[in-house]
Amino acid sequence: MAPKGLGIDAARETERIVKFIQATVAGAGAEGAVVSLSGGIDSAVVGALCVRALGKKKVLGLLLPSEHTPPQDAEDARGLASAWGIRAETVPIAGTVKALVESSKLEGTRVARANVQARVRMTIAYFFANSHQLLVAGTGDKSEEILGFFTKGGDGLADFLPIAHLYKTQVRLLGAHLGVPGRVVEKPASPQLWPGHKATDELPADYDKLDIALHHLFDLKTGVDEAAAGAGLPVSAVEKALEMHRRTAHKRALPPSLE
Repeated sequence: MAPKGLGIDAARETERIVKFIQATVAGAGAEGAVVSLSGGIDSAVVGALCVRALGKKKVLGLLLPSEHTPPQDAEDARGLASAWGIRAETVPIAGTVKALVESSKLEGTRVARANVQARVRMTIAYFFANSHQLLVAGTGDKSEEILGFFTKGGDGLADFLPIAHLYKTQVRLLGAHLGVPGRVVEKPASPQLWPGHKATDELPADYDKLDIALHHLFDLKTGVDEAAAGAGLPVSAVEKALEMHRRTAHKRALPPSLE
């Protein structure tokens, strides 16, 4: 069941996104799309939508495990690609990430090292896309976009964004409609950029409540107090979400320049 105010007509939304994907790929003169499959809900939904829109022969699935990728996530990603009947390529990134970090002669912070992983993955995605005249399908959702919860130049980089207008909880609803396995639909959001990494390590609340607060703030244009009450969250958690949005404005904008 969707949180109050966040219900969607999954069939209508599927049709709308499928048409968007078809128009985007055709408009670019591309042969299809590349989807990086993490084993999580966002990439699963984007993959399912691309297969519906383009057909299994025009979708390439990339599995890009790091040293921190849980075996279950890799298994889920392979299972999705197999169920859809798409070509899938596995490119482990640990060696490339290690070489880049070591060549810099800088240990870097945990976040800096984590972001290298996301950027290596996107570099590989574009290597395959450019080699086969494909577009890179982004897997970011509206919750992540608002909060800036993505890596600039990494998973925030793509040729088109099929689900960036949907909150995480809405993506889960769409995933259930599309036949994504329940264990993937219900899997906690986990970037897995370091051992045991969970989204809640960095976010002020779980998405089931956070999405309601974001809906109040950015769609209904209410104040912090009303958003907190509607989501059943402390005001401090909503204020943290707003601060994340403010601090990450640069991720959602073109680089500043002089006229």
